[in-house]
Amino acid sequence: MRLAFMGTPAFAVPSLAELVASGHEVVAVYSQPPKPRGRGMKLTPSPVQAFAETLGLPVFTPESMKAAEAIETFRSLDLDAACVVAYGQILKPGVLEAPPLGCLNLHGSLLPRWRGAAPIQRAIMAGDARTGVQIMQMSEGLDEGPVLLSETVAISPRDTAASLSERMAHIGAGLWPRALAALERGGGQPVEQVGEPTYAKKISPTEARINWTRSAREVDAHIRGLSPFPGAWFEVDSDEGPVRIKAMMSGLADGSGPAGTVLDDALTIACGDGAVRLERVQRPGKAAQNAEEMLRGFAIPAGTVLPSGSEPPRGER
Repeated sequence: MRLAFMGTPAFAVPSLAELVASGHEVVAVYSQPPKPRGRGMKLTPSPVQAFAETLGLPVFTPESMKAAEAIETFRSLDLDAACVVAYGQILKPGVLEAPPLGCLNLHGSLLPRWRGAAPIQRAIMAGDARTGVQIMQMSEGLDEGPVLLSETVAISPRDTAASLSERMAHIGAGLWPRALAALERGGGQPVEQVGEPTYAKKISPTEARINWTRSAREVDAHIRGLSPFPGAWFEVDSDEGPVRIKAMMSGLADGSGPAGTVLDDALTIACGDGAVRLERVQRPGKAAQNAEEMLRGFAIPAGTVLPSGSEPPRGER
């Protein structure tokens, strides 16, 4: 089939690789424009653009797919279908209706649960036991189109957003050849979504703050769901003032006490019900490290009481 691929982050790269390996003709790759990154703020292409260029595929990075010129260019590609994975732009009817077989989207949840921008993070944060990857026919509404193919994925008690995302990226990539083959032979029958939708809104920095008054299970899910980005965080006082530390990995632990109390010298923190042990953390300007490594140079002794997320950060009081 003659395809366009539209994607931006690393999550989308396995799908592009699978489509090329399956023998489809990818005539254009669309990705978000390069952005300044790193200390030098050098313009850096997205993971999808970088990968596509290694394959010698034509890459388009329009600022907006709503622009008439961008829509006309897309329509001129004479596509059979477009495959979309976390592209990051809204597609208007002029784009959605251009390929005869439409625009197909790989979404990281079991729709209609977790429509929107952060379905993988939200599923872990909510304590869901399972999620999934689905290929759906795109419509104007936010992730409202009918589902063509679906695969359920179990969420492990040790999954982070990073580990679950990587697993789902590869499982989702494997759905593309089956979905396109079904459409090509006229056998694909998309099924309308059923049930009450929930929405996976973007994560705000303030929302990422840990609220120790919640149960240990909720705090643990919050930490793992936001790892590595943007990172759940808490504040601790130091000689230089309050320091914001990110919790990158945690686990349930024995112990209890007033919420936010450090219970031992291994960063076991009391929650509203139960306790969590912080296993991997990150201080400002430092690389992530095991908690025991950080504690050798930055002590947080037993008895320390950490402010809860229900309180505003120091700078917002």
